[in-house]
Amino acid sequence: MLTSRTFLKRTRAGAVLKVVREHYLRDDISCGAAACALCGGGGAAEAGGDQRPLEAQPFGAASSLCPEPHYLLLDTNVLLHQIDILEDPVIRNVIIPQTVLQEVRRRSAPVYKRIRDVLANTEKHFYSFTNEHHKETYIEQEQGENANDRNDRAIRIAVKWYNEHLKGLQDEDRIRVILLTNDRKNKEKAVEEGITAYTCEEYIKSLIANPELVDRLACINDEANEIENGRIIFSEHLPLSKLQQGIKSGLYLQGTFRANRDNYLEATVWVHGDGDEREVLIQGLRNLNRAVHEDIVAVELLSKDAWVAPSSVVLLDEAGQDEEDDVEKEEQKENSLKTSGNKSMLRPTGRVVGIIKRNWRPFCGMLSKSQIKEARRHLFTPADRRIPRIRIETRQASTLEGQRIIVAIDGWPRTSRYPNGHFVKNLGTAGDKETETEVLLLEHDVPHQAFSQAVLSFLPKMPWSITDQDMKLREDLRHLCVCSVDPPGCTDIDDALHCRKLENGNLEVGVHIADVSHFIRPGNALDQESAKRGTTVYLCEKRIDMVPELLSSNLCSLRSNVDRLAFSCIWEMNHNAEILKTRFTKSVINSKASLTYAEAQMKIDSSSLNDDITSSLRGLNKLAKILKKRRIDNGALTLSSPEVRFHMDSETHDPIDLQTKELKETNSMVEEFMLLANISVAQKIYDEFSEHALLRKHPAPPPSNYDILVKAAKSKGLDIKTDSAKALADSLDSAESPSFPYLNTLLRILATRCMMQAVYFCSGMDTDFRHYGLASPIYTHFTSPIRRYADIIVHRLLAVAIGADSTYPDLTDKHKLADLCKNLNYRHKMAQYAQRASVAFHTQLFFKNKGVVNEEAYVLFVRKNAIVVLIPKYGLEGTVFFEEKDKPKPALLYNEEIPSLTVEGTPFYTFDKVIVNIMLDASNIQHQKIRMALVEPKVQGISIPSQAKQLSGKNEPEKKKTKLGK
Repeated sequence: MLTSRTFLKRTRAGAVLKVVREHYLRDDISCGAAACALCGGGGAAEAGGDQRPLEAQPFGAASSLCPEPHYLLLDTNVLLHQIDILEDPVIRNVIIPQTVLQEVRRRSAPVYKRIRDVLANTEKHFYSFTNEHHKETYIEQEQGENANDRNDRAIRIAVKWYNEHLKGLQDEDRIRVILLTNDRKNKEKAVEEGITAYTCEEYIKSLIANPELVDRLACINDEANEIENGRIIFSEHLPLSKLQQGIKSGLYLQGTFRANRDNYLEATVWVHGDGDEREVLIQGLRNLNRAVHEDIVAVELLSKDAWVAPSSVVLLDEAGQDEEDDVEKEEQKENSLKTSGNKSMLRPTGRVVGIIKRNWRPFCGMLSKSQIKEARRHLFTPADRRIPRIRIETRQASTLEGQRIIVAIDGWPRTSRYPNGHFVKNLGTAGDKETETEVLLLEHDVPHQAFSQAVLSFLPKMPWSITDQDMKLREDLRHLCVCSVDPPGCTDIDDALHCRKLENGNLEVGVHIADVSHFIRPGNALDQESAKRGTTVYLCEKRIDMVPELLSSNLCSLRSNVDRLAFSCIWEMNHNAEILKTRFTKSVINSKASLTYAEAQMKIDSSSLNDDITSSLRGLNKLAKILKKRRIDNGALTLSSPEVRFHMDSETHDPIDLQTKELKETNSMVEEFMLLANISVAQKIYDEFSEHALLRKHPAPPPSNYDILVKAAKSKGLDIKTDSAKALADSLDSAESPSFPYLNTLLRILATRCMMQAVYFCSGMDTDFRHYGLASPIYTHFTSPIRRYADIIVHRLLAVAIGADSTYPDLTDKHKLADLCKNLNYRHKMAQYAQRASVAFHTQLFFKNKGVVNEEAYVLFVRKNAIVVLIPKYGLEGTVFFEEKDKPKPALLYNEEIPSLTVEGTPFYTFDKVIVNIMLDASNIQHQKIRMALVEPKVQGISIPSQAKQLSGKNEPEKKKTKLGK
């Protein structure tokens, strides 16, 4: 059956166009009920493949409101706000009309994805009913009826049709259909029309055998009622239409809200204009106006006389349950933020006037149980200090105490100091290694679920071998003496090298990279999953693979003595490491050795070894030194960062030793050839695809970024030039102090903090390609396709450029490539943060077992009430606070210009050597931290006696230099 709608519209040219919209209606769409003989299983199959998923005898949670067998039919409101409840195994046999599914898709992509996953789960018995194409349930919009009312009516029509349709079942099989709606008007009309309808809360509370589900109900605010009963703390958010008008006229600014991790009463809003990025400072509870970290907000600038300077005070929200809405106390704290400084320190300051887009996600954290007996309302403290505490209602407080839980925010009324939310899931006991790993993966949005069957189905069938077809467009390089050099225990070996003398006296050098793009074909489920993950994440004891293990540790890994597919970059060089020829080819290699950096170094240094592998390594090492010198002469930066390696107990897997990583010549050797291959490939793909090459750039930092470095060096009588990368590199090289050899490493560590983040971008969407840290005009990532998705795209571009593979539409769509780069940059950033969090957690475990120690440290930064120090022995950074709760305040004098902090007459400058006491503070089980206290210099009322174990051996590691921004 066909219905059609005709309307007229005027074109830009002024002509009148007649438009006919056709809408097909069918009479063979199944109701989805297994017991229904009338439908006979017609209609399209759902994602799970079952055309009749609703059980013939629905059994699940027993409801006191509706004890007889029933199906649930949901409206849009319930689906949008109660998805956590709907995902619970107890909730089964649910009908979702097409009307609702379409509306959810339009309003919330994350909820839509989650409900599609539920529909695909055959154990849940959810069914998507195509009511908009069923001839008995499709309705036209009536005159004067808005779209929302028409959709509500369509949902009620669907419920009526179901109840009429299912009357055909035998009496003992009779099943009712109940409407769940949180829309008051829709419920009233449904009851008037004789439909059984309940709110989600009424129905969930009627499930007598499952009281725990009540905790997971989203808290839907009745704003008008809240305002009548409570004191208004915050001003009202302006509606979206007013915000958009204000942004257009320049009255308001739009940006991303970034909460301050160390000060809950301060945040910045990053405003993105046309080629203009700037920061607006927000200070004070009322000005923050219920914005949450990463929300997109509209801000109004305050008048210049109300502008303030960023606060150097560390301020954490530690109010008790009973003082949670004490706004006067908050105002006292706000006054302590006001910095009396010179005018140059003042920043544009504003207030949040509205929310353009909420960026709420489920948050991990712990319950702060109320002291009131039998209380159901408690505060939840998120693990991420940038997120405000959340008020939830739960009957399980005693059970959940000491557990890591997940909570979702439902809303933030104007009358409440904190947002309201609901309990979602219990992750396990706080402090447990598995639980804490799960928390840090969730908090950093690292996809870590097992690979689905759909993804695994695209893996090659085992046993796998190289076929004649594979060899058609490849060079056979199995005769070459290729070897790999990696960290110990590495199983995902991306790269291998060779070097040999040619008959003409020149050298042939090859970088051979795993041909991952041979196994991951564009657009399939394996490719989509790899693109979503973006990168492999390396934690201290765990690796979250970007691709399934069959590829990462087996078929793609360039292990020794097995034939492997590779993508090779081969140069002919003279003995001065000058490139005479470059070629790229798909290849087959057979690595002759898988070496660690230490093993490769031993071979190079051994006077008794002269085999082919050793000769190849020596040739590579000699060329690498020349390449490195040339790069540094051109202005490449050699920066430093304190990296640590844990030694684990083989039985408990707890860290038993912690030391800074030692870098060998061979680390640098491999790095040089990886850099050279990346630069060579970048140039090739850009020459071929000037508009859609995937490249990597490292922007030059704005001059203000260097202020802290320049001031710190000046305090030690050194002059650091920052006009260019070359000037910075040269002045860092000359910044030596014979009496303080570790000073140069500290300067390089500080210089690293001044840098911008290196990012992926599409060549057709940018003009500045330069990589500042490497002093290279062009750069990309080609050498690690097992662990980085960017490299897979680069492989595909290079393969098309040399005629070894065919192109596909998305590869030459610069807008899609730009979107991909955005996701890759996000995933790389979150992977870095997750890795740091893993190191921090294992460092805590180490000091938990080690006890209290005293160690030498150096001041990295001075704050208004604290110093941030680095302990070289452990590569550990921490804060020594000089103000403590319930203790007399010491005399503090902070000078931002030098910078320095004088505590009770004792001055502290950047790079000063101090001795600190290190211990694990487990008083807050969620935010366990390494607490540092001053031992030396002695400061009256501040320094603690040297009570710990004696200082151990030599604390300054060898000067260690690592490369930035690869």
